[in-house]
Amino acid sequence: MFLRRPTKEVGTLPQWRLMWRQFRRHRLALVGGAILVPVYFVAIFAEFFAPMSASTADTSMTYAPPQVLRFSGDLGLYVNGYTSERDPVTYEQRYTEDPGKRIDVGLFTHGDEYKLLGLIPSDVHLIGPVTKGEPVFLLGSDQNGRDLLSRLIHGARVSLSIGLVGVAASFLLGMLIGGISGYLGGGVDNVVQRIIEFIIAIPTLPLWMALSAALPNDWGPLTRYFAITVILSLIGWTGLARDVRGRFLSLREEDFVMAARLDGVGRLPIIFRHMIPSFASHIIASLSLAIPSMILGETSLSFLGLGLQAPAVSWGVLLEGAQNVRVVANAPWLLAPGVAVVIVVVAMNFFGDGLRDAADPYGNRRIRRVRRRRAA
Repeated sequence: MFLRRPTKEVGTLPQWRLMWRQFRRHRLALVGGAILVPVYFVAIFAEFFAPMSASTADTSMTYAPPQVLRFSGDLGLYVNGYTSERDPVTYEQRYTEDPGKRIDVGLFTHGDEYKLLGLIPSDVHLIGPVTKGEPVFLLGSDQNGRDLLSRLIHGARVSLSIGLVGVAASFLLGMLIGGISGYLGGGVDNVVQRIIEFIIAIPTLPLWMALSAALPNDWGPLTRYFAITVILSLIGWTGLARDVRGRFLSLREEDFVMAARLDGVGRLPIIFRHMIPSFASHIIASLSLAIPSMILGETSLSFLGLGLQAPAVSWGVLLEGAQNVRVVANAPWLLAPGVAVVIVVVAMNFFGDGLRDAADPYGNRRIRRVRRRRAA
């Protein structure tokens, strides 16, 4: 008879094991992670996954509708071509699917040249037309005849990275300023809180618009990208700073902080080594909400024409072409970047909620025990 190996008690497990166990129980967080990991992977290697370059255009195929990817009997991929005609009254270009025109689509095809990660020259794309130059628009084309799927993938890199970079800068500012304010208190705390209240009192959207409009028009896309990131960071640190300040006010009189002071530990080591790790779950919750806010901020600015501008490609820049109601009515596929923003933001909220619960596994167990006692 075989005896089962005794399992370790929960209290003796390493912290990372407890966090992983708690995270696995959060099903929505797992769903969010399953969405975010592939999305960020595709954004990093956007040139390979995109069928075409973001700037490749066919002016004869403006506002072409999406094509359906089909399978042939020999397990090949293809799409049906277009037959276009111009409306004699409105002069609008109209497209109809022509089953007689077959355009073969392949995997790992040769197309537009690029440098993977800016270093490795290549022209291989995951999917694309077998014959280079054939019109293949799986998500349709825009007003200039550019493939929307390719531009959506290229835009993901900018829109998703601006959230991470902006939150990293906001995190450093919020933790440092909020920690100093809560730890020192007194006059320093009053000055910092008045500054935060002044920034919070300013309406967010007009402030974004004013700061973005102050950027020189002759700045290139890369310079403007970093400028938008700095702007979002300068505005987004106030909420985290207030949260950190409130936590520090309650923790600075705790026994472990007093012991560190008596041992001669400096102020900054006490803040970053002792006090901040004690409320890591709260920090994770704040960061998980800040990243979607940064993405939405960049998208909003670019949509209004005050953020990134062409030839830069981001989801907000792509949505700028969907401002006209008539255009959207005739080409609803131009709203695809908006759908991508919604999916990514919701997935980030789910994922961050799971990380917050996982960062404090003991606290969550206590909460569940209290709830079970009350229910009994």
